[in-house]
Amino acid sequence: MAASSSTMAMRRPMGIFAVDPGRTIAPWPGAAARRAKSHFSATFRPRFSPFAPECRPCPALKCQHGQTARPPQKGEQAMNTTTARDAAPASGRQHIAEIAALVLRILAGGLLVALVQVVLVLLLTSRAYAVEMQATPMKVSEAGQGTLLMRADDGSTHALPTLATDVTIRVNGPLARARVVQTFRNPGTDWLEGIYVFPLPDNAAVDRLRMQVGERVVEGEIHEKEQARAQFEQARKEGKRAALVEQERPNIFTTSVANIAPGAEIRVEIEYQQTLDYQIVDDAGRYSLRFPMVVGPRYIPGAPDGERSAGHGTVPPTNQVPDAHRITPPVLHPDKGLINPVSLRVELDAGVPLASVDSPYHAVRIDTPHAHRRVVELAAGTAPANRDFELVWTLAAGQAPQVALFTESGRNVDYALLMMVPPRLKADESPLPREVIFILDTSGSMDGTSIVQAREALALALRRLNPADHFNVIEFNSQANALFPAAQPATRNHVELAARWVRSLQARGGTEMRQALAMALDGAEDPTRVRQVIFLTDGAVGNEEALFRLIEQRLGDSRLFTVGIGSAPNSHFMRKAASAGRGTFTYIGKLEEVQERMSALFAKLESPVLKGIELAWPDGSAAEAWPRRVPDLYAGEPLVVAAALKKTGGTLRVTGWGRDVQWQADVPLAEASPAAGIGVLWARQKIDSLLDGLRGGAQEAEVRPAVVELALQHHLVSRYTSLVAVDKTPVRPAAEALKGGAMPTNLPEGWKYESVFGQLPKGATGARMNLLLGCLALFAGAALWLIQRRSRAAFTLPA
Repeated sequence: MAASSSTMAMRRPMGIFAVDPGRTIAPWPGAAARRAKSHFSATFRPRFSPFAPECRPCPALKCQHGQTARPPQKGEQAMNTTTARDAAPASGRQHIAEIAALVLRILAGGLLVALVQVVLVLLLTSRAYAVEMQATPMKVSEAGQGTLLMRADDGSTHALPTLATDVTIRVNGPLARARVVQTFRNPGTDWLEGIYVFPLPDNAAVDRLRMQVGERVVEGEIHEKEQARAQFEQARKEGKRAALVEQERPNIFTTSVANIAPGAEIRVEIEYQQTLDYQIVDDAGRYSLRFPMVVGPRYIPGAPDGERSAGHGTVPPTNQVPDAHRITPPVLHPDKGLINPVSLRVELDAGVPLASVDSPYHAVRIDTPHAHRRVVELAAGTAPANRDFELVWTLAAGQAPQVALFTESGRNVDYALLMMVPPRLKADESPLPREVIFILDTSGSMDGTSIVQAREALALALRRLNPADHFNVIEFNSQANALFPAAQPATRNHVELAARWVRSLQARGGTEMRQALAMALDGAEDPTRVRQVIFLTDGAVGNEEALFRLIEQRLGDSRLFTVGIGSAPNSHFMRKAASAGRGTFTYIGKLEEVQERMSALFAKLESPVLKGIELAWPDGSAAEAWPRRVPDLYAGEPLVVAAALKKTGGTLRVTGWGRDVQWQADVPLAEASPAAGIGVLWARQKIDSLLDGLRGGAQEAEVRPAVVELALQHHLVSRYTSLVAVDKTPVRPAAEALKGGAMPTNLPEGWKYESVFGQLPKGATGARMNLLLGCLALFAGAALWLIQRRSRAAFTLPA
């Protein structure tokens, strides 16, 4: 055989290669043409095997014409064949090299992917602020002890004020007056300031501020927000003690305190008025008082749009949430301990004998000075501010009031507050078909006990469906997914499929509610069926107004019912979303409540609704009542209306319609009971209604002056007004710098820190340094990849 014919043409998926003994593998453009002239050819299909069998002598090769190649003669080079003894060492080295190359390739590829993710996170995440607590983990009763240190961008640290809160709530019938005292202590040697973001009930009317330093007390003044802020900043700069209370949301407020001397403390006292939740349950009257203790971390959608205010939250403003930095305080990792202890005392006077008093989430001590009075305090004295406090009391049998009317005399007008529970309507003998859409929040903030409660609640709701019902389930986190393309009959197979799907859901990702609400609310009108949407969520979002607007625009004839899940749900979102959706709301704070609360909700859903409620005030009263449009009422729920009247004589007539029957009741105004604080409740109701009008097309240029006038008249904190208290005497030397800033909060009980904030970034390492290290590691990974590619290209077949 000629020497040229000893070269074999090999086919590989990537092309044709020429292989000569002792030569390096290289592409051979002319291989196809030369192969056509050669009798011998072989097809090579590479397959990697890390442990190849021993090489065996190749059998005689036959050409395409059936001729057999002669054996190599003495002195000739064998054609690409070796003995097992010669080939084994080379083959072993070859496979070891291939294994090493494969391992390097896997490591380099994984490193590249990881580093790309790191760079993206660092580029897209806002700057992190680390908060360290220099104390060992503590008992609940010791919450707040220790020193909080804020680490600045340059690596230096300084102390933050510590906070303790004392709450006293006095209850008279359906009204509550609360005093919240926040004590800011300076444990360090620097002059400090503190900015504390905290929650209050979403219907609280905040009307008083006092600042106390030692024996000196300074009363707060109400001003427009910008003016109040300017006064505070001027006092802060001049070294004067000052306190400022601002509203961020109806249920989120900020207290700013400036110029706390080393080792000293400043007490800030806030007072508010509110109406309590009341309903008839199993023919018994039940009140509930809810005092929120912590602002849960909010999901902030949108692109960054602006800078954070100095000393405020951890998230910059976005084009969807322009005040994001004001509602995102730093959150202390649970491993660092518990802070911000709260003591709480409730002095309850129900006016009638009580059957029971219960605190479902905190251990309490209850004293009974009278049959209709109770004094309730936390059993441990204090509790960390990491979950809502709730107190529920049931009136004795036969004592549930159907009508409660309170009045307060004002300068030019009188104020009235009406609470009325219509009688239960007779159930429909032939109810309309029902379509139920369930929305389940599976975002990261729901991870932990919240998702367990939500899954259990939804499973119970699925079991309550009737075969004639239609239903669907939508879950959402960073995106929304529906179980079925459209609502399906509630057959046994469909319900079991939904139950299995719900059990498999895990909590992770963001809280993009908009897509889920848009999927559930189709805006359709169909008088032949009842359409109900049940929304289970913790409401941890910052773009509430945009969501309320979406609900109103797409509601159609659907009704939206919100179920607040977890230890610190966003009560403002729950109540207002249900109001915009013409539904109602409920809370589930622990797993043991699922059965009771969901059963009560379904009892409402299955009962007739009282619609078209109208109030006819007496002639000459010139009543201005809020809300203007009275919402529909579900079984056991009260009608609550506040009014300003020129006179309180005569009779108020209330009418409403069931499905086929009219209801009517007369209320003599002269039989009202006197009460304090009705005027501020009326003003708060009117302010809420005016601001709601912005979603309906009202112009802010018209709404703002009306709100400001009303808030200034009633000394109320609002979206446009704030309370400020300034001590006139400068105390901080001009040479002393003022340190401090945003004060951390606890993570709500049952939440998982890593599920909310993720693993990156941690600490306060500069973003530029993180980016530089990431780029260097990326370069190293690329270099490794190139080296292993070159080593593979240099591989030669043995001679």
